[in-house]
Amino acid sequence: MTRRFERPLRIRFSHCDPAGIVFYPQYFVLFNGLVEDWVSEALGIPYAALIGERRVGLPTVSLQCDFKAVCRMGDDVCLGLALDHIGRSSLRLRLDCRRGDTLCVAATSTLVTTNLDRHRAIALPADLHAAMLAFQAP
Repeated sequence: MTRRFERPLRIRFSHCDPAGIVFYPQYFVLFNGLVEDWVSEALGIPYAALIGERRVGLPTVSLQCDFKAVCRMGDDVCLGLALDHIGRSSLRLRLDCRRGDTLCVAATSTLVTTNLDRHRAIALPADLHAAMLAFQAP
């Protein structure tokens, strides 16, 4: 079974559009926050230090997303992340948003490690690579 990182979330007014449902770009903001928490908490590498002090970025270079069901203000959902693939300088994540047993959003995101001063791809830092391998281990 694939290991998952999960975070509960209550859908707020600020996530919603005038129709009263989550405005779809907000899911990308929520998923980015989930990635930050995963790096800091599950991988044990402070995301703020990775970006700020170490100048290593994790920008999204590919994103595929399916919207399956709406979420409304006040809904309690669970955001989930699974590490699908580790490359030399990239990683692929499966992300989702569930309301109970209902899959609301499913996404696949490819991120690449970059030098934030040169904006060029770099190999995954050794500690980040090792932490991802440990996360994937059964």
